[in-house]
Amino acid sequence: MIHLEHLGRTFKERLRHRSVQAVHDLTLDIAPGELFGLVGPDGAGKTTTLRMLAGILKPTEGRAEVAGHDVAQDPEAIKSILGYMPQQFGLYGDLTVDENMAFMCDVFDVTGEEREARIRDLLAFTGLGAFRARRGRALSGGMQKKLSLAACLIHRPRLLLLDEPTTGVDPVARREFWDVLTTLHADGSTVIVSTPYMDEAERCNRVGLMYDGHLMICDTPAAIKRMLPGDVFALQAPDLNHAADVLNAMPGVSDVQSYGDRLSVIMERGSDIERLRRDLAHEGIEAIDLRPVPPRLEETFIYFVRRYAAEPQQAAAS
Repeated sequence: MIHLEHLGRTFKERLRHRSVQAVHDLTLDIAPGELFGLVGPDGAGKTTTLRMLAGILKPTEGRAEVAGHDVAQDPEAIKSILGYMPQQFGLYGDLTVDENMAFMCDVFDVTGEEREARIRDLLAFTGLGAFRARRGRALSGGMQKKLSLAACLIHRPRLLLLDEPTTGVDPVARREFWDVLTTLHADGSTVIVSTPYMDEAERCNRVGLMYDGHLMICDTPAAIKRMLPGDVFALQAPDLNHAADVLNAMPGVSDVQSYGDRLSVIMERGSDIERLRRDLAHEGIEAIDLRPVPPRLEETFIYFVRRYAAEPQQAAAS
């Protein structure tokens, strides 16, 4: 469905008289029917990548094909098979839910009995059937996201590009939105979703971890977690800052990450937990709780981001 070869995009900042490369040398294939997650922090290049795939931005390097069509040479050819949902609410706040859907039908030339049937079915599918007369600006954040999704499904696209669709919505709305995406994926749609949330990435068939415009890793969530070079221990202690300083200076410790009331300690494989407990006690650190835990996607991502930040050229090359 998607084929990218050395794709890149550079922006020129006129005020500062410099160029900024938002996406670097992106090579990737995404199969039909795949639920693919593009994960990374703000500024990683996720939105720029999706905008290039949608034919909104032209690549400055490399090439991108969607369903066999070059997005730079023939962007109009992909519009009939593509549904694109931007981060911000892109519909009309002054129009009602019904009027926004009717407008999208006009855009994609959906007419007659099929028009009303699609609007009715999509609003029921997204849980908006009872809000057809409500104006777009009067909808909650989660309902606006659902309306945006319903609107980009009106022409039954084979490919969905969703740019951080659940950012800024409450946990219940996030879960409901992902229930809808899971149903679409089960029905055979190809879905590419960008997200900063690692729990959402876990739901995807494959995940691409982006940072600073580079695709650092691309694999299944399970395979990515196995890439973490060591065992993970969860530590609770009275003074986590002091514990982190001590652990970072210990041999065999690859990384120390803070998560609320605990630290995640990544150590070389086969590390002795009792020895670690004794070493901490020797430094005056009481381990209230210390136990091995399965690696999480978030820990793996942070590990590789820190590695890239420390040695960007070496990390990107590997």
